[in-house]
Amino acid sequence: MRRRLSRPRRANPGKAVEVWAEGEARLEVKLIARRVWSLRGRRPRSCGRTRYDWLYVYAFARPSTGQTFCVILPRVNAERMGDALAAFAAHADPGGGKVLVVLVDNAGWHVARRLTVPRDVVLHFLPPCALELQPAEPLWPPVREAVANRAIGRLDWRRAILRTRLGHLARTPEVVQPVISFRWATRLER
Repeated sequence: MRRRLSRPRRANPGKAVEVWAEGEARLEVKLIARRVWSLRGRRPRSCGRTRYDWLYVYAFARPSTGQTFCVILPRVNAERMGDALAAFAAHADPGGGKVLVVLVDNAGWHVARRLTVPRDVVLHFLPPCALELQPAEPLWPPVREAVANRAIGRLDWRRAILRTRLGHLARTPEVVQPVISFRWATRLER
């Protein structure tokens, strides 16, 4: 894999190379049930109803430092992936002095011909059917804990709760870094 990353280094000799991982998760209005404590003899209360509203979180995580950047969008497709990549590139490299290598899986919207990738972003595809290699995947349980055991009736309320949680994770890279620091991914930046 280091050989594959030597191409962006040779093509951009004066620029620093940063390795980021990207993943998506669908979060529904539906209740996420977890175990809870309750008094003996009392049934814990939890209300939930099935609704079919959801939103998608596009998360970019840097395994070597624990930095994160997330975008909440209404659906997942090539156009929305292009929007997320553009927002990420503007956030991670506003001056255009870096090459951002993004580790992605082989989802249909990642390999679509109509996907617009910003100029300083290079997509690196992980092997198919190898979800355990994706450094961004362990980020989802802490994100989902923010909405666990809560019946949230409206999508905009869930979006507000998620923004708060994602903002907390972005402000505390020391919490995120041990979760996403895959040894092979942190070595790629060297």
